[in-house]
Amino acid sequence: MALPPIFQRDIPEEASEALSADHAAARLPVGAPLPEAALPSDAAGRLRGILSEAASMPADPVRSSDSLRLRDGHQRALTDLRLSVTDRCNYRCVYCRTGNGGEQFTELPIAHYLRMVRIFVSLGVEKVRLTGGEPLLRHGLLDLISEISRMRTAFSGTPLDIAMTSNGHLLATMAEDLKRAGLARITVSMDAVDPETFARITRVPNSFERVRDGIRAAQRAGLGPVKINCVLLRGFNDSQIEAFAEFSRREQVIVRFIEFMPLEEDRSWSPDTVVPMREIVERLNAMRPLVALPAHHASETARRFTFDDGLGEIGIIAPVSEPFCGQCSRVRITSDGKLRTCLFSQLDHDLIGLMLKGATDDEVISWIQKVVLHKEARHHIGEPGFLKPSRGMVHIGG
Repeated sequence: MALPPIFQRDIPEEASEALSADHAAARLPVGAPLPEAALPSDAAGRLRGILSEAASMPADPVRSSDSLRLRDGHQRALTDLRLSVTDRCNYRCVYCRTGNGGEQFTELPIAHYLRMVRIFVSLGVEKVRLTGGEPLLRHGLLDLISEISRMRTAFSGTPLDIAMTSNGHLLATMAEDLKRAGLARITVSMDAVDPETFARITRVPNSFERVRDGIRAAQRAGLGPVKINCVLLRGFNDSQIEAFAEFSRREQVIVRFIEFMPLEEDRSWSPDTVVPMREIVERLNAMRPLVALPAHHASETARRFTFDDGLGEIGIIAPVSEPFCGQCSRVRITSDGKLRTCLFSQLDHDLIGLMLKGATDDEVISWIQKVVLHKEARHHIGEPGFLKPSRGMVHIGG
């Protein structure tokens, strides 16, 4: 008979060690079902004993008190974790990168990211979004998704909502594997539907067709509804608003326009470059009447619309002209293991440093609780004395 897959967090440490050694002896991948016939008789007996003892232990109860959730000093529940797995990117988008540099920060072993996610899930995180840089460049990404997909939320015992933001360049060949690993949804950053404009933004020739094909592959794989994020810059790609609306209707994707924020590497942002939500709505209404859609949840960042015939969906994320910080539920981890409480934080909190010093999970939890108490109430874009964040977006994680 074949023993079922066993995961380290569900059994005692000695069982994990036995499994690792026995998988190596049987030349099987860790996590694969292990046939008893592949084991020496004494190993099979030892493993059965360990599993029997573990099965008799009471399961960790699903927490029932909402008071145990991770909250900041403004009593906002932090249920959304943004985890960057690399700051490398195969694009050099003009509003993001200077074009002269690459990665600046180290990547962590996948096991470290998994421990961080597990700890945050124990504190009430329900959604994990993998970001970069470009996450599809990261070796071990599928293993990371697969392991996260086996975790369950602390307060309801339901599967985590696992999403990803990608530039889509490698998506056509990876969509099916991402779905099989456990990814639920994908958002693609795409700043023009005109191929020439798109190549000028990304500084990569023939990139539009690859991203379009990646979007279609993601839809076929079931990674929907696929969302398209478009950062609008006045005088650069704001001519694409109506074309994106047609793209949403034609390709059956959700297009989200994002106001340009001061998160670029070369610090070129100014209020004049922002295309505000009001203008976007007016232009779309002139094309075809918009109908407002209700928010999915209180912390949703996008104002949602469809057209009067119900075809297509448009979201507008307006952090500059209409800030939405009051319901923020997010916390971020950079690719080098720093905890950030806001996109516009001036501080990185050294989560990985604490872990590498040997801190226990309880010690890490206590540290996280103290850090998030100081989460910013809001950003101050455009206000006197505003300071741009200590890192650009690509080095924070989108």
